[in-house]
Amino acid sequence: MQSHAGRIEVICGSMFCGKTEELIRRVRRAIIARQKIKVFKPSLDDRYGIQNITSHTGQTVAAVPVLDSSEILQYANAGTTVVAIDEAQFFDVGIVGVVQQLVDSFNIRVIIAGLDLDFRGEPFGAMPQLLSIAEEVVKLHAICVVCGENASRTQRLVNGAPASYHDPIIMVGAQESYEARCRQHHEVPGSPNTRAP
Repeated sequence: MQSHAGRIEVICGSMFCGKTEELIRRVRRAIIARQKIKVFKPSLDDRYGIQNITSHTGQTVAAVPVLDSSEILQYANAGTTVVAIDEAQFFDVGIVGVVQQLVDSFNIRVIIAGLDLDFRGEPFGAMPQLLSIAEEVVKLHAICVVCGENASRTQRLVNGAPASYHDPIIMVGAQESYEARCRQHHEVPGSPNTRAP
């Protein structure tokens, strides 16, 4: 079966909200519809293995790891009808042009999952541009570990304490941990946007 029109679908939210799970669900539906699918991930994300994407609940699908967004165009060959991209916030800004080319030049349905906000609570990488050009945006929420309300932020903890605003945005292989938090319980020491008590 062929896809009738190229389009962009973005699934975003904090960590632990189910972004990858939703991406995998959409990929599996496309498989049932006999679509020709290519799944990509940034090669720096090796948390659950390099050749697949895996949700926190253990669902998995095979994926091609790429260093640079331009590599996606090399793999998405003629006949590809669906391209899925996980952890899009880690790609370079060229991902926006790549996605637009897939949709406009090749009539491909592109499904993207990624963090819309970094640990500071600020827009992450090229995600704002991807959100603005998408036909469909789904913002998922996790559960705040402090109060149990909807969480839209990712709290980075270093040695049990909130990470500083001045820490690097991406810390591959670091010993930090993450929690889902609501706006009220999200803490970023040193942030210029810190609320007065």
